[in-house]
Amino acid sequence: MGYVLRVRLASFFTGAATASFAGLYILHRDYKLAHQSLTQQVNGLYESLDSRISSLEKLKQTETSKQVEATE
Repeated sequence: MGYVLRVRLASFFTGAATASFAGLYILHRDYKLAHQSLTQQVNGLYESLDSRISSLEKLKQTETSKQVEATE
């Protein structure tokens, strides 16, 4: 009877370890996909903001050069 109990316990723990590994793998993959998606969104916002700042700096630079020409 002891042998059958040991085999059942070993099978149970093997199954539990396999299910745990599969669950952790799926969670890790989900985490990586969510991180990648968030990174892409932030990069898109950063590029948009960077282009807006660049256009404002160019506008300010042209206004400053026009004022300098008017004072001369």
